[in-house]
Amino acid sequence: MSKEEVPVVQLVGPGGAGKTTVGLALASQLDWAFVDLDREFMVREGDIAGCMAAHGYAGYARRNLAVHAEVRGAFTVPTVYALSSGFMTYLADMDTHYTRIRGEVAQGALTVLLLPSFELEPCVEAIVKRQLSRPYLPGNMASEEARIRQRFPLFMALQCARFLNDGTPENAALQIAGFVREHLEETTR
Repeated sequence: MSKEEVPVVQLVGPGGAGKTTVGLALASQLDWAFVDLDREFMVREGDIAGCMAAHGYAGYARRNLAVHAEVRGAFTVPTVYALSSGFMTYLADMDTHYTRIRGEVAQGALTVLLLPSFELEPCVEAIVKRQLSRPYLPGNMASEEARIRQRFPLFMALQCARFLNDGTPENAALQIAGFVREHLEETTR
């Protein structure tokens, strides 16, 4: 199987949407590898918050884009890939290659937007609750709410498959697995 033919499910969405939790369950159901861009960033660059403090958000975003290129280019087996929460919402001019890369992700046949709701207010409520329950995040209610309100329309504008994570992560993974299997069957006909 050539590199271009290796199937990759790319999970996009805000922090708190469940990309890592659902991604792990999906990888298990499909018997595929799982890769988390945030974890890969921390292996290569260290703490994300520290990178932002030292280089600003734009500096972090540029480095995260470079890590993505390294990681994404190395997949040789079917993989479930959770992208960073802001990856699809960076400013277009933050890097000369970003618009192209963002477009490739957005138009990927197996790119999946994961949200707890497709309506703004329930989505904001669920995301803020999930994010504030994470002890390793220094966020507060106002900043988390502002972030999801700003990013929600950007995510909803993506023209990719959409799945809700409003129940158990295993159920969301089961639904996505069905979508993936159907797509792979269609492409082999």
